[in-house]
Amino acid sequence: MLQLLVVLLLAVLSAITLVYETRSEAVNGARREVLAVAAGFASSPGVAAALKSPNPTAVLQPLAEKARRTSGVDFVVVLNRNGVRYTDARYPLIGRRAGGDFSRALAGESYTEWFKGKPTDAVRAVVPVTDTDRNVVGIVTAGLETSTVSGAFYRQLPLLAAGVAGSLVLATGAAWLVNRRLRRQTHGLGPTEVTRMYEHHDAVLHAAREGVVVIGADGRLSLANDEARRLLQLPADAEQRSLRDLGLPSSMVRLLASERSVDDAVQPVGGRLLAVNVRRTGRDGEGPVGGVATLRDTTELRALAGRAEVARERLELLYRASAEIGSTLDVVRTAEELADLVVPQFADVVTVDLFDAVLCGDEPTPGVASSVRRVAVRGADGAWPWHETGSGLEYGPVTRQRRTTDGDDAVLVPDLARSQGWRAADPEGAQRVLQLGFHSLITVPLRARGVMLGLVMFWRGRRSPFQPDDVSPAAELTARAAVCIDNARRYTREHATAVSLQRSLLPRDLPPQDAVEAAHRYLPARSGVGGDWFDVIPLSGARVALVVGDVVGHGLQAAATMGRLRTAVLNFSALDLPPEDLLFHLDQLATRLDAADQTGGEEHTVTGATLVYAVYDPIDGRCVVAGAGHPPPALVLPDGSVEFVDVPANLPLGLGSVPFQTAEVGLPRGSRLVLYTDGLVENRDGNIDTGLELLRSVLARTEPSSESTCGTVIDAMVPDRSRDDVALLVAAARRFPAEDMAQWDVPADFAAVGAVRARCMRQLESWGLADTGFTTELILSELITNAVRYGAPPVTVRLLRHHLLICEVRDASSTAPRVVQAAEFDEGGRGLFLVAQLADRWGVRYTRHGKVIWTEQSLAPDPGPADHG
Repeated sequence: MLQLLVVLLLAVLSAITLVYETRSEAVNGARREVLAVAAGFASSPGVAAALKSPNPTAVLQPLAEKARRTSGVDFVVVLNRNGVRYTDARYPLIGRRAGGDFSRALAGESYTEWFKGKPTDAVRAVVPVTDTDRNVVGIVTAGLETSTVSGAFYRQLPLLAAGVAGSLVLATGAAWLVNRRLRRQTHGLGPTEVTRMYEHHDAVLHAAREGVVVIGADGRLSLANDEARRLLQLPADAEQRSLRDLGLPSSMVRLLASERSVDDAVQPVGGRLLAVNVRRTGRDGEGPVGGVATLRDTTELRALAGRAEVARERLELLYRASAEIGSTLDVVRTAEELADLVVPQFADVVTVDLFDAVLCGDEPTPGVASSVRRVAVRGADGAWPWHETGSGLEYGPVTRQRRTTDGDDAVLVPDLARSQGWRAADPEGAQRVLQLGFHSLITVPLRARGVMLGLVMFWRGRRSPFQPDDVSPAAELTARAAVCIDNARRYTREHATAVSLQRSLLPRDLPPQDAVEAAHRYLPARSGVGGDWFDVIPLSGARVALVVGDVVGHGLQAAATMGRLRTAVLNFSALDLPPEDLLFHLDQLATRLDAADQTGGEEHTVTGATLVYAVYDPIDGRCVVAGAGHPPPALVLPDGSVEFVDVPANLPLGLGSVPFQTAEVGLPRGSRLVLYTDGLVENRDGNIDTGLELLRSVLARTEPSSESTCGTVIDAMVPDRSRDDVALLVAAARRFPAEDMAQWDVPADFAAVGAVRARCMRQLESWGLADTGFTTELILSELITNAVRYGAPPVTVRLLRHHLLICEVRDASSTAPRVVQAAEFDEGGRGLFLVAQLADRWGVRYTRHGKVIWTEQSLAPDPGPADHG
């Protein structure tokens, strides 16, 4: 009777719940339905436009009625922003304001509500209509009346009543069957006997010191005593759950569910090692089919597992060290990687100290250097109170750290409070360390290839104190880091050497000349030095040569090759070769050098080097430019416009035998010629055209000064260190003033030599250079006489005054004069020898129409020449 009463109560409660849920579902379904209809109609094409039309009702009423009939709702109404109806299923309501608050819809929100009011209560959805600018231009409401929603619910009530009645009948029959089966399974025992039997069984099971679990034939846990729950960390509802759902290791699940008997199988579970015995039941047809397992926690095995876990963690730490330490060739970064690795897995704080010489790339002198610099500090708790990163330290002779750096192996300090040696370097800081709770320390020397680099200190405060077994992994970690730090140190030294070599090969100061105002910049690449270079070379006749080149590759070999090319250009320039001839000789030289290097086993080649060589003459303002596979120079005109010189596209050096071609341009006074290497204009995608356009726009905004132009270009084009080195040379053109130049034609008559010589002397007097008159007169007399005697007309004499006095004699002959050794009684052959002794420099340069013999004489100190700007 009690069971029937409980079943009846449950049936009634179930019926009430079903009625409530059915009604709620009907209302919720109505809400979803009307919201979908309203949202679909509001987002339909043309609705927003119709709301803005002169007669929205004419357009929207047919559409709203069609939507209402199609969707099955009771109404679809379109309102303006004031809530006035444009459409309605009840035509008299059109033009009247609808009831309710539509502020949420005017704010752009869609929602549903249970509306109570005229014309009827309903479940209503309200959706705003927005135009293309997301502005609310109207409102759409759709709904189902309360009678419609309730009608659907009332039609379901008979089915609910029938379901409740059927459930009551089935529950009553099931209760009777369960009662009957329970009596059969207890063999007719009454409740008292069954309770006493269960109490005895439970007392014995839970008092056992071993874990006991019973597994059913279906692989589910039937029973587990308290010890089994503790050892296996089972949840409270573990009974009757599958073994796979209890969070046990897969190997343990397979062992408990196996069909064979198991004796003392060791299984790791929850940090413990359990000895498991399994016996199968019900094989002889007696008792239930399944299995019984007993579990024992082995203390010795657990300790062994702990040591194995520590060893596993250490091996994992060493493996990570080989992968994470030494990712860069930077000394400080490598030290930081060591500190990042071991905190907090091995130590609570790690400090790395290096000798100052190591930071510079040098080897510390054994037994001499005692000052170190702290380059890395890592702590699990934030700030470290004892010497921060970047501070310098001095280990005295009595400190434990000093003894370690002098060659001792790793030192363990298991109790910092009782030890005194580690405090000597800074007693106050050591006291702060103890106050923070640090209790043990391992000090390990950083030693690689027999070189002492510094010191690593591992500190513990929160973790258990260091033990002797911890010294070995600390030393191994430090040894691996030491090799990486030493590699970075050697790279730093080699990089510094390469930079020094390249700096020594590049011009330190530009030579004095008056043809251009020159400024330059050189930026090495991130990966090291390269082969970019530049030069400004004064030539005869007040001319100047501007050179920028780029050697393929990076490193010492590229720098050395750059030095060879620069020397060759200086030597060829001394011969006053035209740009095309100079590049031809350079090309031949590159081929010969590569052939010689390959014979000697050298791998680096000159072939592929690029170069641009420009010769500017300040007298006529003409500039002749030749290039070998190099980006074209940029010309900044006085009005600020920028153009690139159309230099013929010759091949790089060593790649072809086609004659080099040149381009000739005029440089107005105040214009700037910009020469550069490809590292300035090449971006990460290798698109040089984009870089050239950027350079053009930057140059158009620069100041007239060459130095200012260099700074602006570098700041805009190379904001940080480039992947390739960069060389930049800016030359602002000057013009030679007419008052510092004099020129005369010489008739082909020896009698005319004296008259021309006299004019030259008068010109020197007008320039205030009478002190050099005698020497100059001897030089000109010899040069003019030789030109008349051995040359071909026309013969021209030209004097140029700037920081030197230049004398030039030009004729149409290409015969080269040379200095000869005259015998004692020879009447001639001493003229050029005399010229060479009197002049500071002299030489011959060839032109298209003959040759020019020139001399240079230094001037005595005077107020200075006229401004050549």
